[in-house]
Order: sequence, then C-alpha cells, then structure tokens
Amino acid sequence: MQSSSATVQARLHNRRFVVANNAQGLSGTGTVFHYQVEDGVISSTYQGGRIRLGTQVGRVTGADTIELLYQCVTLDGELLAGWSRGTVGVDQAGHTTLSFLWG
Repeated sequence: MQSSSATVQARLHNRRFVVANNAQGLSGTGTVFHYQVEDGVISSTYQGGRIRLGTQVGRVTGADTIELLYQCVTLDGELLAGWSRGTVGVDQAGHTTLSFLWG
C-alpha cells in the first residue's frame, strides 16, 4: 500500500484544510482540519465553527481515495460520530482538494 499512499501522504501530511462547501453538515467555513499521514494511516483533529473538538482516524484506500471514522463534540455539547469516504484531488490552481461522502 506504500505506493498508493505516497501521493495522498504528500498531499495531506501535516497540512490544514478549511471547509469550502458543506451545506448539510456541522463543519463549515470556520472549521479547520489538521491531517497527519504515516504509512497509509490517517489521523486528524478539527475544530471551529459549530465543532468544539473533533478527531478522525482512517486509511488510504487507493491512489487518491481515503476512508475515515470521525467523532466530535459540538458547541451545544452534542456527541456525534460516523464515517466518510473521500477523494483527494487537485484544482486548476494546483491546490489540494478533498471531496467526501459522509454517513
């Protein structure tokens, strides 16, 4: 899996991302995700917007795909958890993009 995870690791490791569009979720433009990737294993923390604190753990599943489990506490004290499958891409300006299906 090392070769599959190398591209994802290069795009995500020790990088921060903000939400550009999430009309149906709790994370929004004020939420910042900080990713770590090592040997195909992904971890992250996130907070901001309506999220007080969140964590994710997951794995690289392909050359540009990942899957994650998440858990968070909202500003209202609600405890949430679920899964996501994502695609790591590159926009026209060369910036890394993440696109997710959440459940």
